Amino acid sequence: MFFKRFVVLVTVSILFALNYSFSVDAAPQKAPERIRGEGPFNKLILRGVTFVDGAGAPARGPVDIVITKNRITDIVDVGHPGVPIVGERPKANPGDKELDLHGHYVLPGFIDMHGHMGGDYQISSVEYSLKLWLAHGITTVREPGSFNGAEFVMQHVKASEINKITAPRIVPYFGFGSGWNKSFESTKEAKTWVKKIAKQGAKGIKFSGAHPKIFKAAVEEAKKQGLGTAMHHAQLNVVHLNVLDSARMGLTTMEHWYGLPEAMFENQVIQNYPLDYNYNNEQHRFGEAGKLWQQAAEEGSEKWNAVRDELIALDFTINPTMTIYEASRDLMRERNADWHDEYTTPSLWKFFQASRYAHGSYWFDWTTQDEINWKNNYRKWMAFLDDYKNHGGRVTTGSDSGYIYKVYGFGYIRELELLQEAGFHPLEVIKSATINGAEALGMDDQIGSIAVGKLADLVIVKENPLRNFKTLYGTGHVKLDENNKPVTVGGVKYTIKDGIVFDAKQLLEDVRNIVKKEKEAK
Repeated sequence: MFFKRFVVLVTVSILFALNYSFSVDAAPQKAPERIRGEGPFNKLILRGVTFVDGAGAPARGPVDIVITKNRITDIVDVGHPGVPIVGERPKANPGDKELDLHGHYVLPGFIDMHGHMGGDYQISSVEYSLKLWLAHGITTVREPGSFNGAEFVMQHVKASEINKITAPRIVPYFGFGSGWNKSFESTKEAKTWVKKIAKQGAKGIKFSGAHPKIFKAAVEEAKKQGLGTAMHHAQLNVVHLNVLDSARMGLTTMEHWYGLPEAMFENQVIQNYPLDYNYNNEQHRFGEAGKLWQQAAEEGSEKWNAVRDELIALDFTINPTMTIYEASRDLMRERNADWHDEYTTPSLWKFFQASRYAHGSYWFDWTTQDEINWKNNYRKWMAFLDDYKNHGGRVTTGSDSGYIYKVYGFGYIRELELLQEAGFHPLEVIKSATINGAEALGMDDQIGSIAVGKLADLVIVKENPLRNFKTLYGTGHVKLDENNKPVTVGGVKYTIKDGIVFDAKQLLEDVRNIVKKEKEAK
């Protein structure tokens, strides 16, 4: 087994380095049948909540939210904050479910726009990642690449649709060429592949790079087939296809940030690579990436504004995944995060360690200067994201967890904090985490905001998350009480997906037991 996993790990690393999309043959165990969650109910009433609609409106409450089976059917004002509630309230009939949630906050279900389920070199079963997502309020996940193979992913997509498993809604994007492990040689070949995956159930394509003609043909065919498109503009192709190039050809979403500073180069065409640079050396790759934003046009310059405005005019979505690069600017912080002890499996922890054979384990000799470079990278990157949002651009939230010390669910909440650091008001952060993602997926008529007629995908928390996003972490937030004693508060209380109420604390306990058993088995 060790040899098999080693071979898969090396293969994964090589394929990432060569910029191929791939399909991992050794997938983890499938998610077991669902035993968690109650509902959907003929009628479920959430009593006395304060809700944030996700579309940008301020918090409002108390209200009673009425859910019929899996749809929101009424939102009723039931008084004023801080005073006794009087008057008529929605009535519950025998057999209906009521939850007394006075003082609690309700948000739309979160959307992780970059959520890999994980391979067997990271986790033993996808039960682990799926439950961590749900436990952090994530009710929809875009799976960018479906690297465990079309059959494996589509089984989970369909099982989640009928709530046969404990899982968020899964939106499968297939890696460009997935299962072929090679570049396409003709536009015809690329179009044939796009038609094939559409029949298999893909909702979109994740590109990592391609020849411009091949890419253009694939994007055009994807549009005909009603598929979304996303791209990681890897350095091997970005000279020929930066973000602006690909957006002009019809790409709808960019992942991470590669390709964006290159679109804003003014006095160069190619990144300032050292002459001994080797892309397959991960420390070279990530070390030099930390200097890339400083080579782009300055904030407010003519070039900066022109790129920003054209992308907005193209209705282009930026999914930054700032969280996944955070070890680059503070490695010690990521290694010592509060949740690793109880929530990181031994196999995932091993995968996180520095290795010349593993993608994203690039700290062979990570220095103070490397971290300073990345801190400067973040400042300019964040400035662009804030500027893009302020001028009407769509920014979404994704985590890319399972790599670089980021654990599923926890990494996503950190992305919310980073958007606030970038300058987003907490209401704008929630908008990015909900309705913006739904719009990018073409699902905003069903999910992404709290409104009558939409699916009952909701996050329920006791603390006010707008005041402190840390209260959304599964490990909670530590503060002093009125007796000067440290207490832990927060964590999601309930996640409602498709009208089914999941106890988030129970899901976290399930994950802790998975981790404990794997540690004992070592």
